[in-house]
Amino acid sequence: MAEVYVDAAYKYLTKYEEELCGDNVEIVRDDKRVIVVLSDGLGSGVKANILSTLTAKIISTMLREGSTIEDTVDTIGHTLPICNVRKVAYSTFIILEIDYEGNAYLVEFDSPGCIFVRNSKPVDIKYKQRKVAGKKIREAHFSVEPGDALILMSDGVIYAGIGSVLSLGWGWEHVCSFVADKTDNKMSSARLANLLSETCDKLYMKRPGDDTTVAAVRIVPKRELSLYSGPPIDENDDERVVKDFMKSKGKKIVCGGSSATIVSRVLDRPLSPSLEYIDPDIPPTAEIPGIDLVTEGVITLKRTVDIIKEYMKDPTNSDILEKLDRKNGASVMARLLIEDCTHFNMFVGQKINPAHQNPDLPVDLSIKLMIMDELYKLMKKAGKVVTRQFY
Repeated sequence: MAEVYVDAAYKYLTKYEEELCGDNVEIVRDDKRVIVVLSDGLGSGVKANILSTLTAKIISTMLREGSTIEDTVDTIGHTLPICNVRKVAYSTFIILEIDYEGNAYLVEFDSPGCIFVRNSKPVDIKYKQRKVAGKKIREAHFSVEPGDALILMSDGVIYAGIGSVLSLGWGWEHVCSFVADKTDNKMSSARLANLLSETCDKLYMKRPGDDTTVAAVRIVPKRELSLYSGPPIDENDDERVVKDFMKSKGKKIVCGGSSATIVSRVLDRPLSPSLEYIDPDIPPTAEIPGIDLVTEGVITLKRTVDIIKEYMKDPTNSDILEKLDRKNGASVMARLLIEDCTHFNMFVGQKINPAHQNPDLPVDLSIKLMIMDELYKLMKKAGKVVTRQFY
């Protein structure tokens, strides 16, 4: 099976008139797999928040360190504080572990079942039940492939609308049909989580009757994206950098007027600037045949980095997702980097452009190089596989 990559995001709705959400999600990654844990604490508010946070943290940490599910569940049972009213330490959980070869392991304890959609159709998950540390759990092993969507949720999702818009709530079957109907292969996990969460909020008439959490997981194929920016220090390397850049697979972005001129000259392809100012704050793009996006340099790169920073702080925020859909060069670049890239190749020319200098900085520091370095670190933090070549 081809190598697959896991795109995961989540969104909370806190119960009306509560300050803290009683659900918690942890997403951990290593070089072999991704683990997503969703926990729903007993009740709501502060106590539920503590229970769910402890549960999700313990599970994700222990599984990442190689503990068995038996040891992990046993530790939860002996660690959670006891509720003074109900005399139980109670938090439901659901665990989804996916390795990069497409093998999935699912564990559920007293939570709504996972929704699994492939090619816009629900897929039945074959569960086995057993007792672990005194708790009845359901577990399943199955394979995933690019295009698949999996939804983990707290019970606030299936109860959405109960007593108001829908007398018995939304219900698991209807949620499943909704996800199957709305999900296409291009929808990111953040957009899917946001869509489902916003629908729940509408069903609750903006007053959630329970903590409501969605964790969306998309399985994506390897997607390479390469970016070239900056003339090389030695002009004799112009041809080498362009050849290296063009040999890379996947989509291609060129940033900066000098870089675009070099690419146009070496490839003997026309460079056609756009005269359309879609956003007055961001310079217009240009076109070179065979290049997916050609933009101005420093201003566009800086704005791209700012958008990615905003996204990483709150990836399911509707306003941020709307920014990604704008047609200016920075938004288009940010969306490509976030939603259409698993492997990011950077080709960085190091010649200093005097126009990019801040007089308060040492002469050997280029503002563009600093922004490129920030982009490199951001993309690694976002879980992308990043390479860099300097010229």
